[in-house]
Amino acid sequence: MNTATDPTNKPSAPSRRTFLKRASAAAAGASLASVIPAAVHAAEENTIKIALVGCGGRGTGAAGNALSTPGPTQLVAMADFFGSRLQGSLKNLSEKFAEKVNVPEDSRFVGLDAYRKAIDAIAPGGVAILTTPPAFRPIHVEYAVSKGCHVFMEKSFGVDAPGVRRIMKAGEEAQRKNLKIAGGLMSRHSQPLEDAINRIHAGDIGEVITCWAYRMHGPVPFNPRTPDVTELGHQIRNYHCFTWLNGTFLLDWLIHNLDVCCWVKNAWPISAQGQGGRQVRTQPDQLFDHYAVEYTFPDGTRLFAQGRHQENTWGFFGDVIHGSKGSAVLGEGINQPRIYKGYLQTPENVIWQYKGRPFNHYQHEHDLLFEAIRQDKPYNETERCARATIVGILGRMAAESGQTITWEQAMASNLELAPGLENLTVESEPPIKPDANGKYPVAMPGITHVLKQPGAAG
Repeated sequence: MNTATDPTNKPSAPSRRTFLKRASAAAAGASLASVIPAAVHAAEENTIKIALVGCGGRGTGAAGNALSTPGPTQLVAMADFFGSRLQGSLKNLSEKFAEKVNVPEDSRFVGLDAYRKAIDAIAPGGVAILTTPPAFRPIHVEYAVSKGCHVFMEKSFGVDAPGVRRIMKAGEEAQRKNLKIAGGLMSRHSQPLEDAINRIHAGDIGEVITCWAYRMHGPVPFNPRTPDVTELGHQIRNYHCFTWLNGTFLLDWLIHNLDVCCWVKNAWPISAQGQGGRQVRTQPDQLFDHYAVEYTFPDGTRLFAQGRHQENTWGFFGDVIHGSKGSAVLGEGINQPRIYKGYLQTPENVIWQYKGRPFNHYQHEHDLLFEAIRQDKPYNETERCARATIVGILGRMAAESGQTITWEQAMASNLELAPGLENLTVESEPPIKPDANGKYPVAMPGITHVLKQPGAAG
């Protein structure tokens, strides 16, 4: 359902598709071996079963990547809130991977509990591809790990601190079970970007002083509610537009380049302050249409994040880095990273530019996951993905409250955007509802509480 390639959720700037240790002790490993079949450590000759949970454009693309990895794979189960979306995804994948798709009617599951049935169909030892709206990610990862499945989890990895803590706990459990978990921050597996950041870490631009992360493009699409769709279904269909489902534009859309800046710095921020609001957006949803957040790193240097989705405004998707003797342009949205002498980023000042072949980092992140499964290599990206999520949540907290929020406060927050989420059914009312005028609660800086249980604007 994370429909990054769905035309109804496509930004006017480049779209997302144009995107720890081993098991603890020997005794623990021996005990696990008695309950987890050898299929968990799939040998090269064994077919790895796959379940797709969330059949939107991003999920369909991720399933295609998984089916394109070396070695035998088979998609055997699918789940989605919408039956029509599942059928569309199945048709797409069956046409492209006819011999690798075997999803009979009784393995197609619809509804909010459908994830359990799809994961049960491949457990243990299969790979669960989890690509529903981010609010559901902690619940789904927990269940997959409890059933002994490996996981590919799309970003974002939660929408609030309690959810992130659940993700981290599930990652620790996966570690104990020797299960592999990959996260959909595919920029971390981009060869052009890795080459650029290695050069920065080697000193090509001197000490990193300031980072800027941008996601600037046209409006996030909104689909009006139709009579045949419940209020819950309407919000899930438009999950980019509702905070309880996507964690806001700052987290949902900007997480890649926030994470890249933290990678450049080799650090996570300790605090943030910022602002945002609805300046021109009139669609009945919860979205701010602009954000500006200033993060502080432990050494006092800063990361500035800007997010905007408005018509007829300057567009840019990438990161700009300033060091003590040079600068760089890189990140998600920048296919050919560049490093400059000084700060005037003109062609004559380029000292390095990636000139290799185009690199499919979406495919590479799946290749790495399936290689780790087949060769039983350690592979667990949970903690890093969780921290990147907290960066986005920290920025949202700061912008929506108008306060300076520390990393420790964000991590310790008990705010849940959708309490009791696992108890929702297709007949349930959503956590937020429109008022008599069809308007939804929108965060108000200076009024909205972000560190305690949320009020209506939470």
